[in-house]
Amino acid sequence: MFRKFPDLNSEKEKLHYEYQLLAEGKRYLAGVDEVGRGPLAGPVVCAAVIMPLDDKDIILGIDDSKKVTEKNRKILSDLIKERAIAYNICRVEHDVIDKINILNATKQCMTEAIKGLSVKPDVVLIDAVALDVDVETRPIIKGDAKSYVIGAASIIAKVYRDALMDEYDKLYSDYGFAKNKGYGTKQHITAIRTVGPCPIHRKTFIKNFWED
Repeated sequence: MFRKFPDLNSEKEKLHYEYQLLAEGKRYLAGVDEVGRGPLAGPVVCAAVIMPLDDKDIILGIDDSKKVTEKNRKILSDLIKERAIAYNICRVEHDVIDKINILNATKQCMTEAIKGLSVKPDVVLIDAVALDVDVETRPIIKGDAKSYVIGAASIIAKVYRDALMDEYDKLYSDYGFAKNKGYGTKQHITAIRTVGPCPIHRKTFIKNFWED
C-alpha cells in the first residue's frame, strides 16, 4: 500500500524556491539532478524536469530520492513523468567517465538533460553544480531535499538508473548489481578482485584494487 503523504501545507517548505521564482515572474522552472557519481560501474544518469506548480498539480511526497522507499520511488516516478510539462533523462557511460572524470561527465550529462527538454525553462534549479548553459541557473546545496523540482528530477533519474543496473545484473551476475547498483560494497569489490572487472566498470574507480 502506498503510504499516506502529508498534506500540501506541510510540504510547502520544499516549494520555497519555486514560489519565490514564480513571484519574480518566472514561469517554467526546471529541476536537474544526477544519480551515480560514486559507483564503480555503470553510467552517471541525469534528469531535468519542469513540473506544473499549481496547488492542484503538486505531487505529495517528493523528496531526495535516497529518502524515499524503492516502491514509492517507482510510483512517484510514474506520476512525475505523467504530470510533467517536460522531462528528459540522459546518461554518460563509464568509458566517458574514465576519459573526462566524473565531475565533467556529470556536468556534460546535466547539460544534455537541460538542452533536451521540449520546453525551454526560464530558470534551472540545480544541486550545487555550476553549468555553462544558455539559461539562468540557481544552485541549491542539498537541493534534492530542499526543492520540489530538483527532488522530482532525482527520483526519475534514480528509478531509471536502478532499472538499468538491474538489467546489467542479468548480464554480469558476479557483482551483485541488482543490490548494490554498482556501488563499492564488500561483495562487489571481492568479486572484482577474484573474477576481474566486467565491461561496464569504471577503470579509474577500481585502480586501487585491480590492475590490467
